[in-house]
Amino acid sequence: MRQVFLDSQASTPVLPEVFEAMKPYFTEAFGNPSSLHHHGLRARDALAKARAQFAALINAESPEEILFTSGGTESANLAVKGVVSANQRRGNHIVVSTTEHPAVLNSVEFLEKQGFTCTRVKVDREGLVNPEEVRAALTGQTILICVHHVNHDIGAIEPVREIGQIAGERGVPFFVDAVASAGWLPIDVRAMGINLLAISPHRFYGPKGVGVLYRNRRARLTSLIHGGIQEGGKRAGTENVPGIVGAGIAAEIALRDLPDRMAHAAKLQNRLWSGLKMTVPYIQLNGPELGPKRIATNLNISAEFIEGEGQLLRLDVNGIAVASGTSCVSKSLRISHVLSAIGLDHGLAQGSIILSLGKDNTEEEMDYVIETFSDVVAKLREMSPMWDEFMRGAVDSVISPGRRAKSCADPGSAVPGRPSR
Repeated sequence: MRQVFLDSQASTPVLPEVFEAMKPYFTEAFGNPSSLHHHGLRARDALAKARAQFAALINAESPEEILFTSGGTESANLAVKGVVSANQRRGNHIVVSTTEHPAVLNSVEFLEKQGFTCTRVKVDREGLVNPEEVRAALTGQTILICVHHVNHDIGAIEPVREIGQIAGERGVPFFVDAVASAGWLPIDVRAMGINLLAISPHRFYGPKGVGVLYRNRRARLTSLIHGGIQEGGKRAGTENVPGIVGAGIAAEIALRDLPDRMAHAAKLQNRLWSGLKMTVPYIQLNGPELGPKRIATNLNISAEFIEGEGQLLRLDVNGIAVASGTSCVSKSLRISHVLSAIGLDHGLAQGSIILSLGKDNTEEEMDYVIETFSDVVAKLREMSPMWDEFMRGAVDSVISPGRRAKSCADPGSAVPGRPSR
């Protein structure tokens, strides 16, 4: 059976070059970076090289502005809680978008229980934040702005540069979650006015178990993990040297291959969405249209009258791996808070799936997904009570209101739920 992996937002395979670079640090180069002997020096040198590789990826001023953590979630927690704790004498107010990743939103909720306040800035129907609404939300007590670079659910690319300019004008620290974009889109923290930025290397062919937090040296930050003086005293605990070495190589390769990766993903994204639109009736793209407002690796789609979990399971049986919601919340029965925030109909939100592309996907795989998905949707609709009601004219389509099922049964028209041949 053909195997197609379309869940690259959840994770990606480690590159061979990354794996090879990591190996020595499990065996002969096993020293602790905090040790003073030559074994420790070799490990420290490896960390320094990785810091330089990540500084180059995001155009940081200095490698010393790169901190290593256990992953994107810890980086987000350290940024949000650490900045607020360090600046609480200046104020107690946070500004955040409603569509942030749970790592950010749950951190903010934790802080609210400690007495801090928060303004949640709404997004439009494409999932985009209006920078002027961020400006309007700021008060004299604001000590942190949190807006992600790319949304983890719908691929919306936020106007980070404009928000960074506002943050700079007001002197408010600006944290950007770049877990969904680093390694896939250009990032220049200095040009974008970003003070803190979270990265997750396993989203761009690095290892799991390591994360990155860029912190501008002028941004105040309180440590969350207490112990030794590792990571400049901002993150105690012996560093994951093999993981950090591999992450650095992944960052170096991502910077080198970024234009090719972007072009390849955009080509496949267009082919896949064009094919799905042509072969599956009553289907909708959630978030921005393909183009400059949407990252090329993401398609979030809803097929009406069926649920996303059923689609995921049937696609998996056919060798196609997709997601039905962000990997951090898909085990819950709630619909995505992102889809709720953009005002998506509840039924369509339940029927959404995320197809996320990687550098190794091919055009032939996209054609297989188009054909297979069409059959999966047709079979699920045959079992769907809602589809049966729609076919009898008892309910209407949300995607195409007024276009009753009977109108599709005219001679020469496509049968609803079946692809046109």
